[in-house]
Amino acid sequence: MKNVDTKNLVLAIFLTLVVVAVWEYFIGQPMQRRQELAAQQQQQIQQQQQAAQPQQPQAAAPATGSGSNVPGVTSGQQQFGSRDAAVEASQRVQIDSQRLIGSINLTGGLIDDLALRGYRETLDPNSPNVKLFSPRGTPIQAADHHTIVENHGPYFTYSGWKTAPGANLKVPGLDTVWTAKSTAPLSSTSPVQLDWDNGQGLVFHRTISIDTDRSQTGWLVPEAGDELPATALDLPRQNLPKDEQGSGAKPIGGFLFTIKDSVENKGTAPVQLAQTSYIARIGTPTVGGYSVLHEGLIGRFSGTQVETTYKSLDPEKPVDHANATGWLGFTDKYWANALVPDPTATFDGKFEVGTVNGVQTYVASMLRPEQTVAPGSTYEVSTGLFSGAKEVATLSYYDEKTKVDNLSYLIDWGYLWFITKPLFRLIEILFHLFGNFGLAILGTTVILKLFFFPLANRSYESMSKMKKVQPEMQKIKDQFPDDKMKQQQATMALYKEQKINPLSGCLPMLFQIPVFFALYKVLFVTIEMRQAPFFGWIHDLSAPDPTTIFNLFGLVPWSPPAQLMVGFWVILMGCTMFIQMQLNPAPPDPTQAMMFRYMPIVFTYMLAAFPAGLVIYYCWNNSLSILQQTLIMKKNGAKIELWDNLKSIFIKKKTPDGSRVDA
Repeated sequence: MKNVDTKNLVLAIFLTLVVVAVWEYFIGQPMQRRQELAAQQQQQIQQQQQAAQPQQPQAAAPATGSGSNVPGVTSGQQQFGSRDAAVEASQRVQIDSQRLIGSINLTGGLIDDLALRGYRETLDPNSPNVKLFSPRGTPIQAADHHTIVENHGPYFTYSGWKTAPGANLKVPGLDTVWTAKSTAPLSSTSPVQLDWDNGQGLVFHRTISIDTDRSQTGWLVPEAGDELPATALDLPRQNLPKDEQGSGAKPIGGFLFTIKDSVENKGTAPVQLAQTSYIARIGTPTVGGYSVLHEGLIGRFSGTQVETTYKSLDPEKPVDHANATGWLGFTDKYWANALVPDPTATFDGKFEVGTVNGVQTYVASMLRPEQTVAPGSTYEVSTGLFSGAKEVATLSYYDEKTKVDNLSYLIDWGYLWFITKPLFRLIEILFHLFGNFGLAILGTTVILKLFFFPLANRSYESMSKMKKVQPEMQKIKDQFPDDKMKQQQATMALYKEQKINPLSGCLPMLFQIPVFFALYKVLFVTIEMRQAPFFGWIHDLSAPDPTTIFNLFGLVPWSPPAQLMVGFWVILMGCTMFIQMQLNPAPPDPTQAMMFRYMPIVFTYMLAAFPAGLVIYYCWNNSLSILQQTLIMKKNGAKIELWDNLKSIFIKKKTPDGSRVDA
């Protein structure tokens, strides 16, 4: 290795480590976590099947009224063969609003059957609506995370009361059968009212509504008919089947319930009660495991963001925040369910996990301060429940209207939020202009190119000047063949004389790396990109290119494994990256030259699993860079090395001794 320059070798090793680290961070670790979760979920399914008795199980024991009692969530619960069977097993009041469908379970007064209008599980317009909640007894099912359907078992919200220790007082629980005043479905204009008498002088009332005016409790939310502002994103209209599409702006909101619990004391003695609410999720859901995205329990406690993964939650150490304000719940990649009390209300928030019948059960709960209800008086508490899609415009609108502490933080914008959010807004504006997210991404690339043009122009000019002084640099090497120090001193003097900055070629890449990651974040976490089509076979810019070269892009009737899914767009990206690198002179160091030669192949395979929108951006960005660099090199009279470098790769020449070397 006598011809190997030490600095070039270090650079080659560094670039290799960068490629390996990026691959491990974005692909290797998430894949390993998904496999671990899939194995854990399969084990839970087997344990659930073993726990289910062939005969009719006994009814669940009466609830104690403790809202955060994890074992009480599932213990003794009857298991059903399907989600539909679990829904049909109890009396219900239907939910039929503009954006949500489902039902309220009169047993427990639970919201445990909820699905989204306009969001389908797959690209098939006839596929089922995305499920937000499922009743107790729903079988846990193995998941295919590529369909972005995270909910595969019982998942519901509960609202109730907790008594003082030792009080001999009946309060409504999970098995309490409520009476509905009307059988009319719950909608934005028609709330549902439930009642239950404990036979001890207390009458409990529950009113459930969707996006109604709560100004009496300090809330101010959109009323029925409110629409997105003209400048906001009219989405997710591309997710709607043709018969559900319409014209005009899509109504804002539609995802915020109000659960108003009250207790009327008709007795002769005062009682002490504390209102409690929780969201329970039975079974560990399959998550992507991506380090750039949080999926799990999430909360905002007195201005502090708290995020806890399913794996990190310790049964012996629940996450507890006393006397806090804010909200808490669960977040998936695109959907969320969160308890959202009045912004000024205080509560004790808790994240906990327990194992019941071998099945992990996760609970996000809040307990209000205990209150004394005097005879002849009524005590009332309102709790919001956000259940829906994490739409940027909708969450921002709720932040503005309800004054909640950053409910929009349900969207994981990441540490580069100051780049990610403006980048999303730019794509949003261009989407309105072009009507296609793929074209919006291409337009965003052009704007970013113009933004970075002065920096890139200076870089390419410096590179062109370096090409022009290559003969002088070779003379320096010939003049001091064995003295590296003098070579460097003479080279730096030459750079100073010709006003060349050798580091300027790296500056555009350093500045564009954060933008690249920010765009990856936008494409990955925002639901507006979900199932957004481009042209041809790209029907979802947030998913990888579905084609692969290993079956000749669909010509061969064979479905390769996920590791071999290397699509057309990522191959085109690799080609543009290869051409861009060949515009520059080949590095004199053989190791570095080999590294640069194979780097496009490594990146092609590495980016194959990335969202198609990001690959299209990278491909288009490379193409613009090739055009820009070529024009600047011609302007400065520098030689374009493309054809010479291609010849050195594919055409060999003979040395006087008959051996073949690079041309």
